Amino acid sequence: MHLGAAPGERDLRPTDTDLHGWADSLPRIAPESRHGTLAFVPARYGKDVVGGAETVLREVAHALADRGWAVEILTTCARDHFGWANEFAPGVEQVDGLTVRRFPAVVSTPRRDRAYFDEVILAGGKLTLADQQRWINDDMRCPELYHYLLDHASDYRALMFAPYLFWPSYACSQLAPQKSILCACAHDEPHLRLELFQPMFAGVAGLWFLAEPEHDLAHEVFPRLAPHRVVGCGIQAPGGYDPEGFRARHGLDGRLLVYAGRREGAKRWDQLLEAFARAARRQHLPFTLVTMGVGEVKPPEDVRDRVVDLGLVSDDERNNAFAAADAYLQPSAHEAFSRTVMEAWLAGALVIANDASAVVRWHCDRSGAGLTYRDEHELEQCLAFLADMPGEARALAAGGRRYVLDHYAFDDVVDRIEATIEEWT
Repeated sequence: MHLGAAPGERDLRPTDTDLHGWADSLPRIAPESRHGTLAFVPARYGKDVVGGAETVLREVAHALADRGWAVEILTTCARDHFGWANEFAPGVEQVDGLTVRRFPAVVSTPRRDRAYFDEVILAGGKLTLADQQRWINDDMRCPELYHYLLDHASDYRALMFAPYLFWPSYACSQLAPQKSILCACAHDEPHLRLELFQPMFAGVAGLWFLAEPEHDLAHEVFPRLAPHRVVGCGIQAPGGYDPEGFRARHGLDGRLLVYAGRREGAKRWDQLLEAFARAARRQHLPFTLVTMGVGEVKPPEDVRDRVVDLGLVSDDERNNAFAAADAYLQPSAHEAFSRTVMEAWLAGALVIANDASAVVRWHCDRSGAGLTYRDEHELEQCLAFLADMPGEARALAAGGRRYVLDHYAFDDVVDRIEATIEEWT
């Protein structure tokens, strides 16, 4: 692994200024375990942190702690992945029974190199390995986490990282690769094909894939892969739903569509808003679009009264929203699993999803409980079908709950994950 710069280029490795040394003296808190101590290393951590990879690691960490493993969380002080501002205090704390060690996120460069190289990557251009190194270092880094693991990786039975794309996974998983497990959360994007990721995918102790299309993609992209397994993503079925209470609490009447997640360009959120507005104009659709999550919501003026933003809500209230909705809309083309699709199916909602996402298309085909669209005209047709034939739509969606329970029951997934830790480390 190379973290520095090529001769004559700016060196972005952790410096003595970055490494204040306080990490060396952080107290050991995690209890002893007959299994050994596990460290989960997401780039961000917290119940109010929105992100599929972060949620997977958080839930698995708690599940394994409940099974008797000693578990720690090693993460940054950042809450979001846009500016990487340090919103949490550095140091050690107990969060819901787990030891959490936070280290400052560092964005000490102008990020101009990254912006330029992103344009090249997205356009299909080729970068030298040195330029790829400049690209990944010209963003958030966490030198004190890196320094901590240099000194303390031997204290842990295994280190779990996710997703592959962020600096902590890239840099820190290669410090002790023989005990590092990567939950890649990979999807078909140009960045996945950068040469600098090949040592990580080939050299760690093991790889967790969330669905078969992600596994197949990794084999397509990488000439060599570390030991790997499709473990799935565990989904816990709620004990019940309160759709009418949800409607009453938020003053919602009539038929609802739901979007839940990050409202950003990478999720094609703006395209969804525009397409919904055009479909509503042409088809006189009876739906209100309810959205939950983080990011800006700027609907076109003529449908502003038909887009209701609830911001961040609790998991229970999100599930109640799915139960109250006719359908869940998933516009993202880049998904490694899509937990929200599973949560919508558990609640009985139809899924209408972007066909460009191989994983979500695979889920819809396998379950028979979703519709996919290739462009906004097909999205309009899906919404028109939903508006005109609600009974048929409900019947179509009914198979989704059984699909989730059959394939992604939470305890079954944790069993598979636990088995890989025992096998690989």
